[in-house]
Amino acid sequence: MKTMRSVVAGTVGAGKTTFVRTLSEIAVVNTDRSATDETLLLKPETTVALDFGRLMLSPNMDLHIYGTPGQSRFDFMWELLIQNAHSYILLVAAHRPDDFKYAREILVFMNQRVKLPMLIGLTHTDCLGALEPESIMNSLGYDMNDKNRPPIVKINPTNRASVIEALVVLMALIIESSNIKLSQVP
Repeated sequence: MKTMRSVVAGTVGAGKTTFVRTLSEIAVVNTDRSATDETLLLKPETTVALDFGRLMLSPNMDLHIYGTPGQSRFDFMWELLIQNAHSYILLVAAHRPDDFKYAREILVFMNQRVKLPMLIGLTHTDCLGALEPESIMNSLGYDMNDKNRPPIVKINPTNRASVIEALVVLMALIIESSNIKLSQVP
């Protein structure tokens, strides 16, 4: 059996754990603990190591999904998780512009370590104060006309169809980057 690995990264409260839980066909392994720092203002628990879920893509292929912790003090886990990944998603909460600078730092961290197919997933786009994709991408260091800009997908991490849609975009990027012609895919 072939195993694909995708990492879901992002700031605290962007929806990483929820994304993994929504996509996984198995009970998610998580390392949530009581928040003890400013994270407590956003949520009572936070991921301190990883979230792990699995999705069968076909009888011969499964996808392992790893959610990273959001706090920089756990960046050693980012490094461990991204090393064997085939792709990653950076989740950005569209309604929290104060987090965009930190999201950009996560993006730089990942891109300095690996060159993988990736996409930007915008969450909380339906919340009061949510910014438009162009503003968010500018904050992340991308010009909307930049040909090297990763795809942007609006994601509701609680909605399976929305999460699957993002996964389809990500899988298309993996196929494109591996130079596999769609006619070759079983």
